Amino acid sequence: MRGFVYAARGIARCVRDERNFRFHIVAAVYVCAFAPAFLQSRAEWAVLALTIGLVLCTETVNTALERLCDRVSSEHHPLVGAAKDMAAGAVLLTAIAAVAVAVLLFGKIEAWKALFAAWQQQLWKPIVLVLSAIPSVLFVVKKGRLS
Repeated sequence: MRGFVYAARGIARCVRDERNFRFHIVAAVYVCAFAPAFLQSRAEWAVLALTIGLVLCTETVNTALERLCDRVSSEHHPLVGAAKDMAAGAVLLTAIAAVAVAVLLFGKIEAWKALFAAWQQQLWKPIVLVLSAIPSVLFVVKKGRLS
């Protein structure tokens, strides 16, 4: 059980301290909110879940490596800089792959048309979507503890 506690503490620390991690969480929430209009099979949902998990995991590993590098060497060292750049590159590659998955899963024109037609009948849904942007941006850019 201790391992789960340590893991949860690490995730909570990423949420608390890392703006990019919070951005990825917000993006995942919005993607999941739109997903029911586009995804019909369990396989599509599995691809989406794995993609979101991969992006969050890569961001977490990048953060851990950056912290470790900063602890090992407080002065600039080319190898430390290269390691940090490579870890950031891994996040970028994962994010690019996630965008490709999103294009493939959400690039269904007929589904977009049906979604917009439904929104015309239920105007509260796009209003809620727009209003949700405010707390989402505040969550991403906030500093310090969640409280």
